[in-house]
Amino acid sequence: MQAWLLPSLSGLSALRLAEVPDPTPQPGQVILSVAYAGLNPADRYLSEGQYPARPAFPHILGRDGLGNIIALGEGVRGHALGDKRLILRTDVGVNTWGTFAEEVAVAAESLVPVPAGWTDQQAAGAPLVYITAYQALTQWGPLPENCVTLITGASGGVGVASTQLAHALGHTVIALSRSESKRQQLATLGANLTLDPADTQWRRKLKDFLLNRRVDLAIDNIGGSLFSELLDTLNMNGRISVVGRLAGPVPSFNTASLFFRRLRIGGVAIGTYTPDESHHAWKTTLKLLAQTNARPVVDSIHPFTQLPAAFARLEQGPMGKVLLAVAK
Repeated sequence: MQAWLLPSLSGLSALRLAEVPDPTPQPGQVILSVAYAGLNPADRYLSEGQYPARPAFPHILGRDGLGNIIALGEGVRGHALGDKRLILRTDVGVNTWGTFAEEVAVAAESLVPVPAGWTDQQAAGAPLVYITAYQALTQWGPLPENCVTLITGASGGVGVASTQLAHALGHTVIALSRSESKRQQLATLGANLTLDPADTQWRRKLKDFLLNRRVDLAIDNIGGSLFSELLDTLNMNGRISVVGRLAGPVPSFNTASLFFRRLRIGGVAIGTYTPDESHHAWKTTLKLLAQTNARPVVDSIHPFTQLPAAFARLEQGPMGKVLLAVAK
């Protein structure tokens, strides 16, 4: 089969398309013929050695994907040859070969059907970002009534998913994006207020909108200098769920900014979920999306031979998910 190989922790520029042996299923696994694969910022982090995983090389990236079952390992139940299946969070693309390949071996316990009414393209890149958004929204336990949730990088995959799920939960949703057109789209997805974080007055505009209220939960996909500005918006007992760091490290972070409002910061890592927890998060997510008839947002779909161009689009800042069309 053909696959995009990463020879070492040398960055995405080192990826090369090559022929590799077809995978064979181990007990409890199936082989999927990959139709679509989803790109994620974590793929770049892993390729640059900024991720805790240290897979054997050459490695194949790609954590999200959808395809048809073409082989069954010993002991697999509930799946049959030809079934179309979607991958939930697994070691695929992390410690084992991933979906930037024509075929991939996946644990059968981490497969689900395509949700009713969804296209293959909508489904292919959905699990990772929606389960991440679910953890970011729920990891703190019960949130205040009429919770105000602020989302940075809201036009990215996790940002869109967080906006849709927070809206379905009845939160007042504040979405941050530097693009005016994306802010308009976020408003149609459930954001009550959209702001440009490059606007030096964004915090004042937020304060004017909320009147006597403040932010209860921030979901941060960006990091960098914006992080300290988020702290300034938080309510008493406010929380920040840290998902990403697209803008790099937080400079000159002053821990005293946490003291007097008892602010809490927590990392989001869906790799800590068991398969059962991932299935629960996925089922709950589908119920929430059904309440508002929401669907995943696909930014662009790129040919299998154009993976570098797909990553370039991800770097530019998409509106929703960037996909790779793998099937011939």
